[in-house]
Amino acid sequence: MHFLNRAAVIVGACLALCLSGGAALADPVAVPDISECEPGEPCETPLPVKVVVVSLFEIGEDQGDVAGEFQLWKERRGLTMRIPFPQSFHDLYYNPETQVLGMVTGIGTARSTAATMALGLDPRFDLTKAYWLVAGIAGIDPEDASIGSVAWARYVIDGDLAHEIDPREIPADWKFGYFPRHTNGPNDMKGKPDPSGGEMFKINPSLEAWAYNLTKNIELPDSEAIAAERAQFSDYPPAQEPPFVLEGEQLSAMTFWHGKLMTDWANAWVRYWTSGRGEFVTSAMEDTGVLQAVTYLDNIGRVDRDRVLVMRAGSNYTMPPPGTDPATYLLRENEGYAGLEAAVENLYTVGSKVVDELLDNWSTYENATP
Repeated sequence: MHFLNRAAVIVGACLALCLSGGAALADPVAVPDISECEPGEPCETPLPVKVVVVSLFEIGEDQGDVAGEFQLWKERRGLTMRIPFPQSFHDLYYNPETQVLGMVTGIGTARSTAATMALGLDPRFDLTKAYWLVAGIAGIDPEDASIGSVAWARYVIDGDLAHEIDPREIPADWKFGYFPRHTNGPNDMKGKPDPSGGEMFKINPSLEAWAYNLTKNIELPDSEAIAAERAQFSDYPPAQEPPFVLEGEQLSAMTFWHGKLMTDWANAWVRYWTSGRGEFVTSAMEDTGVLQAVTYLDNIGRVDRDRVLVMRAGSNYTMPPPGTDPATYLLRENEGYAGLEAAVENLYTVGSKVVDELLDNWSTYENATP
C-alpha cells in the first residue's frame, strides 16, 4: 500500500519552498521518496531530518481554526508533506526544503513516550543529527514570570514517581503528603537524590545556554487580555511583567494540579531533585516522557540526546491571584486559558529563532552542537 506518492513529494517541496521564505528560483532540494515505504518499515534511503518540532496537542483541526501548539508550526514552517504515522497519536508533517519534521505526541507522559519512541525507531527517518525542540504551553509560577512568557528548561523533573499519603492523615510536622521515593517523608529531602528511575533529566547545558542567549532579548507581544489577567497578581511582581524569555525548570506530572500549596510543593520538589540548582517555573505533563524515550534511543545510536531543547510558555498561572480560591480559579481556567493565544504565538516566535539559526548555519551545527 502506498501512503504517499511522488507528486505529493514534489508538490510538498515546492510549497515548502514558498512558505518557508526561500528564493522562488532556487533549485528544489532532493529528498528521498518514501512513498513506497510502509510505516515502521525500512526505506532504501531514509528521510533526513534536521529539526523535530515536538508539539503535545492541537485544538480541532491542524490549521484554519483556534491554534493549539502545532498549528502555527504547520502553517508557517511549510510542513505540507503528510507522512502517515499510525503507530502513534497523530500523522507527521515534513518540509522537504528545510527538512523540519513536526509531530504531535498527544497529551500525557504515556503518549509522549510512546510517540517519541515510535518515531525514533521508525527506519523511514534519519534522526541521527536531528535537533529536538519540545514546544508546549504550561502553567507558570507567578513568583517567576507572567503568562505568555517563555521558559527554557535546564532540568526537567518528574512529578509522578513518589510516595503519597492523603494530607488529612499526614503527621502534624509534614508540609505535604507527597514525597520522593527513598526518603522518609517531606522533611527528609536534604540528601543526595538518585534520579536513576527517570525522576530528573538535565538538558545539555551548553545547548540550553546557547538557545537562551539567542532568544533572551526577543520582545514578545503584549495584549490587553493578558495584561488584565496578570494585574490581579499584585503580590507577585514577576507575574505583572509583560511576557519575556527566561530560564527555569519544568515539572512534568500527569495531574493538572493547582493552588498556592501545590506551587510551594513544586518548588520544594524541584529544589530537591536538582540539589538546589534548579528553580521551578513551569508545570506540564509530557516532557519527561519525551526525554526518557530519547535517552533510550540515544543508547542505540538512533538519536543524539545532547540535541534536545525544552521550552514552555505560560498559558495560565499555577495558583490563583490573591483573594480567589483555587477551585474557582481552576474551573474558570478550564473554560479557556487566559494566556493560551499569547503562549502559542510566543512559542513559535522564540522557537523559530532557534530553528532558523540551526537551518541557516547547518554546516556549523550538523556535526557539532553549540
